[in-house]
Amino acid sequence: MKKTLRLLPLLWLFACNTHPAKENGQQQLDRLAVQYVRLGLNIGQYDPDFVDAYYGPDSLKPASKQEVFPKDSFLAEVDALKKALQEVAGAAANDTLRIRANWITQQLTAFGRRIRIFSGEYKPFDEESKELFGAVAPVYPETHYQSLIAELDSLLPGKGPVAARFQLLANRFVIPKEKLDTVFKTAIAEARKRTLQHYDLPPTENFTLEYVSGKPWMGYNWYKGHYQSLIQVSADLKIFIEKAIDLGCHEGYPGHHVYNMLLEKNLYHDRGWTEISLYPLFSPQSLIAEGSANYGIELAFPGEEKTTFTRDVLLPLAGLDTTGITAYFHALDIKGRLNYARNEVARGMLNGTMSDSTAVQWLLNYTLLNGEAAEKGLQFIRKNRSYVINYNYGQDLIKNYIDAKTAAGQPEKRWDAFGYLLSNQITPADLMKAGAGK
Repeated sequence: MKKTLRLLPLLWLFACNTHPAKENGQQQLDRLAVQYVRLGLNIGQYDPDFVDAYYGPDSLKPASKQEVFPKDSFLAEVDALKKALQEVAGAAANDTLRIRANWITQQLTAFGRRIRIFSGEYKPFDEESKELFGAVAPVYPETHYQSLIAELDSLLPGKGPVAARFQLLANRFVIPKEKLDTVFKTAIAEARKRTLQHYDLPPTENFTLEYVSGKPWMGYNWYKGHYQSLIQVSADLKIFIEKAIDLGCHEGYPGHHVYNMLLEKNLYHDRGWTEISLYPLFSPQSLIAEGSANYGIELAFPGEEKTTFTRDVLLPLAGLDTTGITAYFHALDIKGRLNYARNEVARGMLNGTMSDSTAVQWLLNYTLLNGEAAEKGLQFIRKNRSYVINYNYGQDLIKNYIDAKTAAGQPEKRWDAFGYLLSNQITPADLMKAGAGK
């Protein structure tokens, strides 16, 4: 026994001398990235909407969960991780480490806000969107939307309320249910062909297309990893002809499917960045994802090409008359600028300054949704809250970013800048900085 006690100091000294060398910056960051993913997957056990996609190792998935949502311990872990990442960023010897650390830190800020929302703790709309998505959408007075409605009034045929006349025109271009699959697959195939002219996508990439009902959204991309997606289209309401290209680009090419593939290939597989394997829905990453997916429609079908392809290919496939399609697409352009009204509806609902009945009236009058679609719009806002800014403000930020990176009349450069955006850890702050410098 005495001999053993004499050996203890020597064993302790030996243990100290053989301790692993201090981690370098990349090793520290890689370890913190694993903790970030583990934390996100843990939160996702309780909040079913937290994790939008995960394609990392099963070893990072939680084995069990507590009976009660551990809000305080989650928040403490968020704070500890942010502090450690800030130390890594401050000591980083190269920009890559700093960019990675700052990107994960901003994602973690969103973790904290979402944890609180899930626990029933809310902030005003703009403060919430800033913490979740890294951005605050501009506010426009009601007169802004009224002036756009007046512009639409002069364009639409007939007399009477603008919203009713718009619906009358739109109803000419409802895709018959029996033609839905053919029209959508044709539009997606064209979007894919146009995207492949600019990007080398993984040869095994593919998607499955499904039609569903009872959802608060029009379309959804469930990215499965390994360059595979499940694209779902909500088919319980009328689907108008422009949605074939819009959803084909937004959910597929060069939108969500391509964005997720490029991140997985270029950052997760090629560079080994574990943090990319987790896509938290309520995070700054979604402003990039939704904004780029909407901008991708214009990128793939610039100018009048969307109108032309719809008139010459999609409408005949759907068995619909092409009369009035040009006026309809001009009206849709104005409708797109009216989309910020949805932000005002969400802002009013979340801040308690707009009743549900007023919100519905705004959606009917200013976003030109029909009654069924307006109710679905309310469902989306109730469920996803300030997420709505990612579609319109996100798209505008992406457009400003691409414009700042390219010169006029250089469409190929736009694809190059867009590809860079989809393949790197770009934040909303990066978009704003680039756009402001134009």
